[in-house]
Amino acid sequence: MANKKIGIWIRVSTDFQVKDESPEHHEQRARYYAKSRDWDVVEVYRLDAISGKTVMDHPETQRMLSDIREGHITGLVFSKLARLARNTKELLEFAEIFRKENADLISLAEQIDTSSPAGRLFFTIISAMAQWEREEISSRVAASVPIRAEMGKPLGGQASFGYKWENKKLVIDEREAPVRKLVYEIFKECKRKKTTADRLNKMGYRTRNGSHFSDTTIDRLIRDTTAKGLRIANYTKSLGEGKTWKVKPEQEWVTHPCPAVVSEELWKECNAVLDARKVSRNNVGRISEHLLAGLIKCHCGTPMYVKSNSTKYVCNKCRNSVQEVWINDFYQQHLKDYLSGIKPEVFKTELEGDIKKQENLLSLAIRKRTKHIKKLEEIVDLRITKEIDKEHFAVLYNPLKEQLEQLDGSIPQLEGEIKFKKDQLKSTDYVLEGARSLYLKWVEMEFSQKRSLVENVTDFITVNDNSIDIALTNLLAKMATSQHDFTDS
Repeated sequence: MANKKIGIWIRVSTDFQVKDESPEHHEQRARYYAKSRDWDVVEVYRLDAISGKTVMDHPETQRMLSDIREGHITGLVFSKLARLARNTKELLEFAEIFRKENADLISLAEQIDTSSPAGRLFFTIISAMAQWEREEISSRVAASVPIRAEMGKPLGGQASFGYKWENKKLVIDEREAPVRKLVYEIFKECKRKKTTADRLNKMGYRTRNGSHFSDTTIDRLIRDTTAKGLRIANYTKSLGEGKTWKVKPEQEWVTHPCPAVVSEELWKECNAVLDARKVSRNNVGRISEHLLAGLIKCHCGTPMYVKSNSTKYVCNKCRNSVQEVWINDFYQQHLKDYLSGIKPEVFKTELEGDIKKQENLLSLAIRKRTKHIKKLEEIVDLRITKEIDKEHFAVLYNPLKEQLEQLDGSIPQLEGEIKFKKDQLKSTDYVLEGARSLYLKWVEMEFSQKRSLVENVTDFITVNDNSIDIALTNLLAKMATSQHDFTDS
């Protein structure tokens, strides 16, 4: 079997150390150690007068890492850990790279040799530390995404068709924007996605990657709010490499104004057509002309509908029924009472108090985590210098590690809850006032608009034997439920 091929790492921080400590002396010690193990020294990596603050980008470092990855060397000998790197993060990076490439790290001063059982124990420790570091970085990156979104910075990926990123700002692409506008104009005229795509293709227009326009592409472009001057960010997240993207809860979305290529009126008109066609596809038979159709259910779970030439919602299963005019009036009065009875200032005060409590808990958890990491580093140092034995190390190390894992789980959860409640706080007035204004305009609204409002704010309507339960969607903190006896109706 061929002897193990290793490299020797020599780094000294200053010109004085180059002369005083003699890199040649360090090299000679390393060669003696290699000879005692019957290893072949095939490379020497010298970093003279280079600070240990950061060495990862140094040409000699890159040469060494390339040799490790190519199998030219399978181990690296150095005088002590501080000579490999003083930067803890880079030391952990080195450890992770060597672990992946099944290569050994050998420190002469600390007597660490990962080709031996004792050395592998050290390797296990620093590999665990590397895992913590990776998780911390991942957590910081995830936390930075909403912040970057709030600041209007790009989060990766291409700009919407008709736009481009320029100096980290979304601006109109003068070449694509006219085509994007044409999409809406053609669709407004023909009201067909496939016809719109065919016309664009016949006119010689293509998508950004040179493909023909399709009805799917037309639907996506019409739906995209960027065209009317409202960019939505932080609304999807990756499920992992090679996996699909998942839409985030709407309260996590971040919106920013941007240059518009079409008027809001044109955007709404085109989207209204798409919405109507979607309802048409989802409904069986003709579109209902009854306000609460499909939302009312009998207590047995069967949907109730108004049949032709009838004035009642009827359950086909148990023949339960209720007058349409009566339940419509009751529903509208319930909606009005609910909206007028909500006190957003009470909700906001309670929410602000909850946010303050959770921010205090988060601050405490972060301080505890910092202290735990410092203690763990101190224990690892004691083990490296052999001031404590293996058994004593485990007694000290394992409980702290378990507590750190618990903190690492609770901190992101607290951060998420705080962000969610702050978003609730910001949107409370907007949601409430929007719902109120819609109700005030109820008489002026067309049937389709009323129907849309009802679908959006109604959670359920249940007709019991002698009562009706109505629940509205959670506009603030709690669901409003109303019960009304209608024995005499």
